[in-house]
Amino acid sequence: MAIVLYDPTIHDKPKEDPERSKPNEDEKPASNTIDAPLVHKSLAEILGIKKKVEGEHPRVPVVLDPKLAKTLRPHQVAGVQFMYDCVTGKVDEKANGCIMADEMGLGKTLQCIALLWTLLKQSPDAGKSTIQKAIVVCPASLVKNWANELVKWLGPNAVTPFAIDGKASKEELTRQLRQWAIATGRAVTRPVIIVSYETLRLNVEELKHTKIGLLFCDEGHRLKNADSNTFAGLNSLNVTRRVILTGTPIQNDLTEYFSLISFANPNLLGSRLEFRKRFELPILRGRDADASEADRKRGDECTTELLGIVNKFLIRRTNDILSKYLPVKYEHVVFCNLAPFQLDLYNYFITSPEIQALLRGKGSQPLKAINILKKLCNHPDLLNISEDLPGSEKCFPDDFVPREARGRDRDVKPWYSGKMQVLDRMLARIRQDTNDKIVLISNYTSTLDLFERLCRSRQYGSLRLDGTMNVNKRQKLVDRFNDPEGDEFVFLLSSKAGGCGINLIGANRLILFDPDWNPAADQQALARVWRDGQKKDCFVYRFIATGTIEEKIFQRQSHKQSLSSCLVDSAEDVERHFSLDSLRELFQYQPNTKSDTHDTFKCKRCKPDGRQYIKAPAMLYGDTSTWNHCVNEGLKKIQDLLLRQECGEDVISAVFQYISH
Repeated sequence: MAIVLYDPTIHDKPKEDPERSKPNEDEKPASNTIDAPLVHKSLAEILGIKKKVEGEHPRVPVVLDPKLAKTLRPHQVAGVQFMYDCVTGKVDEKANGCIMADEMGLGKTLQCIALLWTLLKQSPDAGKSTIQKAIVVCPASLVKNWANELVKWLGPNAVTPFAIDGKASKEELTRQLRQWAIATGRAVTRPVIIVSYETLRLNVEELKHTKIGLLFCDEGHRLKNADSNTFAGLNSLNVTRRVILTGTPIQNDLTEYFSLISFANPNLLGSRLEFRKRFELPILRGRDADASEADRKRGDECTTELLGIVNKFLIRRTNDILSKYLPVKYEHVVFCNLAPFQLDLYNYFITSPEIQALLRGKGSQPLKAINILKKLCNHPDLLNISEDLPGSEKCFPDDFVPREARGRDRDVKPWYSGKMQVLDRMLARIRQDTNDKIVLISNYTSTLDLFERLCRSRQYGSLRLDGTMNVNKRQKLVDRFNDPEGDEFVFLLSSKAGGCGINLIGANRLILFDPDWNPAADQQALARVWRDGQKKDCFVYRFIATGTIEEKIFQRQSHKQSLSSCLVDSAEDVERHFSLDSLRELFQYQPNTKSDTHDTFKCKRCKPDGRQYIKAPAMLYGDTSTWNHCVNEGLKKIQDLLLRQECGEDVISAVFQYISH
């Protein structure tokens, strides 16, 4: 049976006249015979369908192509229907844009291809298409992926995409774009341009005067800044049907959210100043940990009003849907104590005269100082100690030789870092006790260098993908790792290079070694293994150095995440755990804690010693206060083999656990 997106017998019926529907006492009761005047009415008129005028196309249903319909899951069919209703003006005649904000792994690309193919081939007017041309704009690393997906789902002969991969010269590209812009009707041989944000921004003048039927903006949070050249360039295109794809519609603040909504549907929320006064300020005031009851009530009212406006144009489904189709995912936040050498250097740095001056407002390089602390949480070898921590020689252990004084291929000493000790033990256990593969992700390529040296010294086969790798080589590397017969069981990935579009289902374990300020970046990285095609239970670990700046980063993430949950996921009561961090808090170390983050929860399910005695009743993914909590002694009851074997070791202080099913 065909899946119908549009039915003329329903959508084209004239609205009933309320006056006509009132009963008339003078009218005769209905009988089984047809009244005489009605005999002359056509069937179309009886059904309420407009009579065909000469030259007008008959109205027909719009259906999903059967080859796509049999592939799409129910939530994906609903997503296509939602987007179709938005871009064809059925939600609001004056607004033709929407945001597809499904979380990672739910098939946003496939849903968009289904919409694109439907609009290119059909319309309610028989024999006509809704659009002739479309543009897909995405990060450069995904241009080839989009072209491959079109062929994969539609077949090799359905659509010939115009994928701009940077190989053509500037002159040749300009000529091709001008040709595309003036083509109409059957002359449109390549109806879909697939292009990176940067390339489109540089060539927007060639396209701004041609009518474009549909614009997809993948990883659409690139449009979060309404003042950027990219936003202005894309906004100047002659296209009203705009679909933004993003798994993370709120990354940092509501101003960014406003930019996305305003790009999809200009003027829906008024000007930026009007939005700030009407929504942003009251909502943020109400979400502050120190807010009064009146502020909270006003904030909740504004949130409800904002949701009432934007939810008509935003669809958001969470990964919970995947639990119907995928194996179980066990996600853990693993708090690791600093190693003794790490701790000595950490305390030396935060008590140094430079940091004390910085906290008095006299320092000029807080970002540099923050970066030193973040690297120190990973491993002391990431620092040039003589430059970054001058005078710290008194902290050196007997076997320590500064990085700058060693050779190129020096051994990694895991015992200098708490997180590295846990990683070393986990890799050994995976290799010895399982046939699993693992993905290791870090924000720093220098940390990947350490991982690579560790794998080499332990004779583990590994592959590496970072920002220096050619886009064409990336897919070959991914395919090699996903091959079950491959020798490499470790995949080293830069979070910036592997943040989106990379499918690593050959692995069922993943470690995110350090947190990013932006929760969206971490969520992208974490979604690499638990996705369509995965056959094994997944174990995901986020490493956090206990009591350090990493906990503050994680807490700040949680603040942003709860804001996102409240506005996008419509969570009714997200706990207001955190005030915004001050610079002073970042340069403190909490020595007597198993998890500073857990301390902020004031958790009623755990005893003062940190042990959970009431099981988590309902886990909300974006709110770790609702996850299972355990301290080191409780690891013996956890489902994961690797973490159970850490029970009794002195590095892991606490673990938060989320179970997908």
